[in-house]
This record gives sequence, C-alpha cells and structure tokens, in this order.
Amino acid sequence: MTLEDLLPVKSSTTVKPRTTAAASIPGLLSIFHNEWDALMLETHELRVDLHGTRQELSHALYQHDAACRVISRLMKERDEAREALANARAAGPSAAPGKRGPSSDAMEVDAEGDGKKQRSGVPPEAIDAMTAKSKELSKARKKREISSTLASPEDVGKMDVGTTAPCHATKAKGIRAIRVNPSNADEVATGGADGSLALFDAAKGKRGALMTGHKKAVTDVAFAGDAVLTSSADKTVKIWRGGAEAAAVAGVHEGEVVAVSAHPTNAYAVSIGGDGAWAFVDVGAAECLSVQRDGAEYACGGFHPDGLILGTGAADSSVKIWDVKTSKVAAKVEGHVGAVTSMSFSENGYYLATCAQDGVKLWDLRKLKNFKSVEAAGVKCVRFDLSGHYLAVGGADACVHNVKAEWEVVKRWEASKAPVNALEFAADAKALYAGCGDHNLRVIA
Repeated sequence: MTLEDLLPVKSSTTVKPRTTAAASIPGLLSIFHNEWDALMLETHELRVDLHGTRQELSHALYQHDAACRVISRLMKERDEAREALANARAAGPSAAPGKRGPSSDAMEVDAEGDGKKQRSGVPPEAIDAMTAKSKELSKARKKREISSTLASPEDVGKMDVGTTAPCHATKAKGIRAIRVNPSNADEVATGGADGSLALFDAAKGKRGALMTGHKKAVTDVAFAGDAVLTSSADKTVKIWRGGAEAAAVAGVHEGEVVAVSAHPTNAYAVSIGGDGAWAFVDVGAAECLSVQRDGAEYACGGFHPDGLILGTGAADSSVKIWDVKTSKVAAKVEGHVGAVTSMSFSENGYYLATCAQDGVKLWDLRKLKNFKSVEAAGVKCVRFDLSGHYLAVGGADACVHNVKAEWEVVKRWEASKAPVNALEFAADAKALYAGCGDHNLRVIA
C-alpha cells in the first residue's frame, strides 16, 4: 500500500457524552423499563378508545337500521292509505245532503256502462287559476320577441355529438324521457328504463344526483316549479323535491302511466295512462282531483303551452284535443298509421307535431288540418324548441327541421346502435340532448 491509496477520514472532535443514567447497566435497565411502561399504557388507552368507538358505531348502526325499518313501514302505510283514498274518491259515496263536499264539483259517473266509477270535472278554483294563467301567457305571447342569441340554421348545421355521459344503470338500458328545467337551463332531468331519475349538470358535463324509487321504467319527466314529476310503468306518478322522493300518486291508473305534463301554473299536472285515463293532479297536495276515461289506450300526451287544452295520442292512431275546463273532447284528428308515440306543441300555440310508425305529421290547430307530413321509418319522438323555430325528430337517426324554411332538414345525425328515444332542446337551441336505447345521454352541440 502506498500513501496515495489512503483516504482522509473527517470526524468531529466533539463526542457527546452519555447521560448519567445511561452510563451504567442499571440506568439503562431503568430507561427501558420506563419506555416499556409508557408503551403499554398507550396501548391500553388505544384499546379502551377502540372498544368505546366500536360500541358507539354498533349503537349508531342499530339506530339507523331501526329508523330505516320505521321509515319503510310508514312509507308503505302512506302509499296504501293514498291508494285507498284515491279508490274511495274514484268510487266513493257522494257528499251528504245539504253539504258541499270537496269532490262535489267532480260528480260520480258510470264509465261506459261497465260499472266503474270515475270522477269528472276539474275544481272551479283550478279552472280560475288556469284561465288567469292562460290570459297572461296569451298576452305575453303576442309581444314575445325571439331571443337575439337563438342559434341560426347555420349554427345548427355545424352541431355534432360532443359529450356522451352515462346517466343510468346498464342493467336496464335506455333513456325514455328528457326535460330541461325552465328555471335552470343547466339542469337536465332524464328518466331511465331502470326506474331511476337522473339530474345531468350541463355546465359540468356530467351526471349529478341519481334518484331511485320506481319499480319499473320511467316513461316521462316534467318540471313543476321546484318539483320534478315522473311517470312510470309501475302505474304511479312520483313527485321529487330536493333530490328525494316527496310524494307519490298511486291507485289512479290501472296500467302503465305513459306521460306526465305540468301545467304552466306549476300547481297542477296531468298523468296519462295506457289504461285510457288521464288524471288531473294537484302537485302540492299530491292528490288526484279528477279522472277521465274514454277507453282509448293512450301512448303519449301533454298540455298545450296555454294550459287550457290537452293533447293525447292513442294506440288506435287517433289524436284527441281535450278542453281541460270541461274535461270533454274538443276535437279529434286522424291520419296516422299505428300508435301515436310522441307529440309536441309549438310555443306559438298554432302547431302540433305527432309521430307514429308512418312518420311525422304537422297539424294546424286553428283549422284542425294536417298541413305537412314527413315519411320516416322508426320515428320514436318529436320535440319543438322553445322559440318554435326548430323541430327535432328522433328514431333510427336524429334530425332537426327548420320551421321557418318550409320544414327543411338543417342537420341530421346517424344514431349509434341504440335508437333515439327522447329529444330535448337546450336554451336558444344551442344544443340538443338525445336519450338513446343505451344508458348514455348525448349532447349534440
């Protein structure tokens, strides 16, 4: 070894001395003993805390389970009571002589001689409210100006599928209904074949709340103020508030409820059933005020923008226009082949679009005449935008017609493997929401 092979070692010249207690074996033993005692004491305290926490958790879980059982039992009793009340009102005795009962305006009649009782007639206070609202809307419609930000036909022609958001479970595929909240254009409600109601946040491009409660598919969705209404194949209409079920209207329909439509007052709504009945409902009280049955198997329906007439489409290809105040048929138009599966009133109040297996028909409500027909196979839904300038048609594909340009097609999209079941325009027709046969909501913008 040479001097170059050696490496310098740098070390501190200061060495910290041991403590007095650690300078001997008895001192070290004493330190270890104290450390051991402290460790055991800490372990004991942790075990005591763990035991107490487990007891508290067990107690909380027991209370939660008991509360869920009580809530479930109360909800079952509530639904049974409401169903019994609805049946009693539909087939109960008239008010005592000399007294005006709450249903005296809805007289009991025999439906088609089959012995079934039904209540007919909308209460006077509801008629007054609807009439006042209709006058207000008609007056405003005459002065209504089209928004300066309404999408032009060129803008619509440039739209394409952007966001594709999963909103419902994949076990029961299909979005059956879509509605945009009139008071919040970024909130879009979708009803799924899995029986759930989803709220899609358009600003974030993803689903928000998901509410379950129906036993079968949700067939239609409507906004009524702060409430969301859903109709279902389980024969019920549910009212949702604050992301939870607030009430249910059951025992009115004997079959699938195919549509629900909110009146412009947001205080009332109608439910339309495949059993040939439509019911007038008080949204706040979750109470059926009137039921009309005519034997037709309805497939769709909804309020006119003024709220004084109601449209229904039936499996026998007929379209009926009802006077809501008298609960009588004001007009009936025919011409389709097959069941009328969807309808939409234009906001101008003059046009009605309907679709069936033979395509789309446009009706002039002033003349009760079919002035335009569009032949298309596999059409499932039609929807006017709020301005009345565009009509969306969905089925095997989706397209938008320009109402002001002889109903020409300004945009067409090829649908995916799943057909389009429902369509809804965003504010100012800036986008189009499409619900298809899968669990995804597609935003075309």
